[in-house]
Amino acid sequence: MIEVKNHEAICARPIVLIGMMGAGKSSLGLRLAEALHLPFVDADSEIEKAAAMTIAEIFDRHGEAAFRDGERRVIKRLLDDLPIVLALGGGAFMNDETRALVQEKALSVWLDVPVDELVRRVKKKPDKRPLLKGQNVEAKLVELMQIRAPIYSHAALKIDVGGGSHEQAVEKLIQAIDSHYAA
Repeated sequence: MIEVKNHEAICARPIVLIGMMGAGKSSLGLRLAEALHLPFVDADSEIEKAAAMTIAEIFDRHGEAAFRDGERRVIKRLLDDLPIVLALGGGAFMNDETRALVQEKALSVWLDVPVDELVRRVKKKPDKRPLLKGQNVEAKLVELMQIRAPIYSHAALKIDVGGGSHEQAVEKLIQAIDSHYAA
């Protein structure tokens, strides 16, 4: 693992991972948190706890708008917990209020992955992806990426984490975050 030179600055604010479903926000977030000796929180898991149901159930019973409202409230609460590595769901950063809150209180990091790789990854767990239910996975991911990429580009950092191992991706993340705080 690489040396972290600006650990104190890094730990002063939450690190929020954004990106498409399948980008590795949870798996890389957990490893990043371990490397930085910070707690890891997955926003989707916290939303499920708060609602006492799965995200798929929230979508089915209450719709996407209700899910997004609950998501925004949970993220607002989580951003008050310092310091943490927080993985957001793929659509969370699309909400203007959530995005403004993240930009005010945290370092936002876009985990970018080519769509063809996202397709391979999400096909492994299609039941956990309500937005893909009954959809052509590749076509839907292309559509979502076209809509979301311009918004994701507002993140403080953009890191290509496609290909390679988890360890390599975490090293890229640490180097980019460390460099951000060195500037």
